[in-house]
Amino acid sequence: MTLGFVDYAVIALYLAAITAFGSWFARFQKTTRDYFLTGRSVPWWGICFTIVATETSTLTFIGIPAAAYAGNMTFLQLAVGYIIGRVLVSILFIPAYFRGELFTSYELLQRRFGPRVKDLAAGIFLVTRTIADGVRLFATALVISIVTQVPVPWTVIVIGAAMIIYTTRGGVAAVIWTDVVQMFVYIAGALVVFVALHGMIPGGMHDVWEAGQAAGKFRIFDLSVDPKTTYTLWAGVLGGVALTLATHGTDQFLVQRLLSARSARAAQTGLVLSGFIVFAQFTLFLVIGVMLWRYYQLNPLTTPLATNDAVLPTFVVTSLTHGAAGFIVAAIVAAALSPSINSMASTTVNDFYAKYWNPGADEATLMRVSRAATIFWGVAQIGVALGAQWIRSVLDTGLAVLSLSAGPVLGAFLVGVLSRRVGATHMLIGMLAGFAVLIWIWWFGLTGCTWYAFAGSAVAAGVAHAAARLAPRRA
Repeated sequence: MTLGFVDYAVIALYLAAITAFGSWFARFQKTTRDYFLTGRSVPWWGICFTIVATETSTLTFIGIPAAAYAGNMTFLQLAVGYIIGRVLVSILFIPAYFRGELFTSYELLQRRFGPRVKDLAAGIFLVTRTIADGVRLFATALVISIVTQVPVPWTVIVIGAAMIIYTTRGGVAAVIWTDVVQMFVYIAGALVVFVALHGMIPGGMHDVWEAGQAAGKFRIFDLSVDPKTTYTLWAGVLGGVALTLATHGTDQFLVQRLLSARSARAAQTGLVLSGFIVFAQFTLFLVIGVMLWRYYQLNPLTTPLATNDAVLPTFVVTSLTHGAAGFIVAAIVAAALSPSINSMASTTVNDFYAKYWNPGADEATLMRVSRAATIFWGVAQIGVALGAQWIRSVLDTGLAVLSLSAGPVLGAFLVGVLSRRVGATHMLIGMLAGFAVLIWIWWFGLTGCTWYAFAGSAVAAGVAHAAARLAPRRA
């Protein structure tokens, strides 16, 4: 089966509607505080849903089912660490962010260490987010290309353009409230796939459970201590906690959502609850992966998959009815359209432009530069997506890119919040050591990517404290 007119109409209508909805918020963007923080007006439930949607992407929608299709459900161990990490972020970082008027997470490092550490962390964010979210955009384009037969470059450009238009016009308010809508859209899409598979497999979930149990597909816990095994209990808990502390506690992409909350309590409530929703969501996607495995056991593919990531898109285009297939593609687009480019513009303007290039800029100038920066980073992500067509696993690549950089930055935040002994030079030495160790680990394949954030933060913090002991004079 190929997509029909109804499917294309559903996809086009969804793209047009979400772009119009996001652009509608342009009328409320009068100052950079509105553009980057929504005037701090978002309730706890809005924070919860936007965080879930923000960390859910096409990498989740196609990558997690693919992981269960090819393996088992050990990925779920990471979600345990994600919940613990959120609780720690609520205790350690959120109170500090709500002391004063911060626009970016990196201004907290400015307070503690001065500009050098802040600039390094902010620069790392801009580079790694561009790469990671370019990969995320490519993953969306890949799925749409498989089901529509439209070439990947064109789908990258269309999706990227929609993302740029509504984010540039509506600011972070557009991002947050379209996130809320889109979370329900992609969850509905996943449920459509679940129900369809349940009806197509003789015996339904009972058959899936028995076959999956026999094949070890429902295995969740892996107690292996081999650091090269990506998904183990220890990597899931320690690595998941470290990665969550980094992404939700220090990375401007998610911290911007927290800073948009009405209060610290609203941010804490929304963040912690989002962890349980993510756990349930991951469970659903993993079960869908096992169901796809069983379905293709009973109905073997005539053409082998180019990659396991193609299993869900292949099922959508070959097995679902017209209309349903278009809705699933729209749901995949919904999972992808949680742009980071507004948070990147916020970092560009507040951490660099207004600090160094034009400190006396008025609001009109700052708003003009903010929108220009949003467009620039959107185009940069499109460029990365166009060059990302030879990636073997989009899920592992997305995690690895963020984890390689997140660890040393997390180390700086933890030291900044928990210790007063370490100075700026000590911290810079620690961060560089963390990067060096992670590059060594990655180059020689010493551990799975789930350990990167934990290892990088531990090395950065440890070396910084050692440097402070050897040279106790604060830099």
